[in-house]
Amino acid sequence: MKTVIIIPVRMASKRFPNKPLALINGVPMIQRVWQQAIKSKFGDVYVACADREIYDLINSLGGTAIMTDPDLTSGTDRVYAALKKIKNYSSYESVINLQGDMPIINPKNIIKVNEPIYQGFDIGTLVTNITKDEERNINITKAKIKWLKKNKLGEALDFYKNSKNNIRDIYHHVGIYSFKIESLSKFVSIPPSLNELKFKLEQWRALDSSLSIGVSYVKNVPISVDTKEDLISVESIIKTQND
Repeated sequence: MKTVIIIPVRMASKRFPNKPLALINGVPMIQRVWQQAIKSKFGDVYVACADREIYDLINSLGGTAIMTDPDLTSGTDRVYAALKKIKNYSSYESVINLQGDMPIINPKNIIKVNEPIYQGFDIGTLVTNITKDEERNINITKAKIKWLKKNKLGEALDFYKNSKNNIRDIYHHVGIYSFKIESLSKFVSIPPSLNELKFKLEQWRALDSSLSIGVSYVKNVPISVDTKEDLISVESIIKTQND
């Protein structure tokens, strides 16, 4: 299966302005994410950006960045816009949307997110283990999963942020996705659903539109960077690994 990895990124984050270029042990975060994608050796890698600073950085490193409209409303829309600018993009069979705030993601997990696509799901994603305290954390997106024994994959039934005080069949959702080309095209053509607007979770657009979301489990996925505190934690992990 021919796959392309696209990393959507923009500087105008409300919670953490200029986050993509924040230095982690001297290296910009978006550079670290791009490097992890390259290390996966799983497909062509592009950065879909809305800012000249990121475009210039990635291209200076020998990578390929694609400029997209800064007014696009979501990372998924940015991925699709970039995809359509790639010559012969229709030759790809799947697209991986790798978030630009996952600087220490394991390259093997980038590969694993594609497994549900092999098994016929419209969309693939990852989940990891969760604690009771994490389930009560409204900043963590939770996923309820129905596991399918025959292929060691699961199907996502629910996504939420507010605690339900239950961790049975509940997992910490990891924000990386794979799409069939036709599924991505359908997804971005559909307006936000009522549940998507209610829960402020884009995954609900897929569920409400009967697009199936398959899930692979990975253990102890490292945190993504949503805040400056997260940045400090990730930098500490990187320094420990380097030592």
